[in-house]
Amino acid sequence: MRQTGYALNDNHVRHTLPGHPENAQRVERIRETLHERHLAPYLVRVPDRAATRAELERVHTPAYIDHVYAMSFEEGFLDPDTYVRDGTWEAALHAAGGLIELTRRVVQGELHNGFAIVRPPGHHAEADHGMGFCIFNNVAIAARAAQADMGLDRVLIVDWDVHHGNATQHTFETDPTVMYFSIHQYPLYPGTGSLEERGRGPGEGTIVNVPLPGGVGDEGYALAFERILVPLARAFQPDIIFVSAGYDPHWRDPLAAMELTLRGFARLTEIVMDLAQELCAGRLVFTLEGGYDLTALSYGVTNTLWQLAGYPDRVEDPLGPSPMAVRDVRDRIEHIARVWGLTG
Repeated sequence: MRQTGYALNDNHVRHTLPGHPENAQRVERIRETLHERHLAPYLVRVPDRAATRAELERVHTPAYIDHVYAMSFEEGFLDPDTYVRDGTWEAALHAAGGLIELTRRVVQGELHNGFAIVRPPGHHAEADHGMGFCIFNNVAIAARAAQADMGLDRVLIVDWDVHHGNATQHTFETDPTVMYFSIHQYPLYPGTGSLEERGRGPGEGTIVNVPLPGGVGDEGYALAFERILVPLARAFQPDIIFVSAGYDPHWRDPLAAMELTLRGFARLTEIVMDLAQELCAGRLVFTLEGGYDLTALSYGVTNTLWQLAGYPDRVEDPLGPSPMAVRDVRDRIEHIARVWGLTG
């Protein structure tokens, strides 16, 4: 079967705030579920490391990096949602560094694919400020490392977190070598990610937003991937695919209302796996973003790993379907496809 790796930074537990949605129990519950479902023997654990300052500075300003370091001694908040504790600095460095190290092993062919089960998450962390629970933008830092240090040119980032990745978009919106595809509930925090945001200057056409109303469900997400992501990715021809994997579109998540099921996430994983196999020799790396119902989150990650490792028959859905009716968004998705010139 496939050789699938994962990174998990043990020191994440020092970056936590009881009662906050983004706390250490998120990754600890994932760890427990991986053990309970007997998945670990099928995976390769990649030793994580701290990201270097040079790696951080490809995405973040020196002044912001210094600010996070200083605040780790004082404790406080970067914004009303984003806390810093005495372990935040090390946890954030290892979240970014673990993803880079996992990416390196996939690019070098030691692994087929992998999942960085790391926190704090990253896709809201702008160049000069943190927000939305995020300290450093892990996926952007790893994408730049893949280009600068691993010999890759074109990078596709697929973001299925329920919230738009404002900072990932802003990092790459003028860069024609990185395509950013985000499907998200809209309007919702942070308020960015409209259909009209398509990149700027030389990056025009490489920012692909699929803003959808609440209640889309599995079929709507899969249709958006098949009608919009797949043809645009084929035209872009990436050398590697990253997935910013948030499990907050699940119907049980307390922060959103997109009504996906666990099997819906497994289907999305299958689609991006097929794309990676077709376009970039299978090079595919996931990193954890949101997801705040612990059962949905832990089974979501576990199912994704079963898919990546080549065991789709082991995907489980103990939570079942949403009790809410899902919304028919076929017309909306067809409209977005036409905006991108995708016909038939």
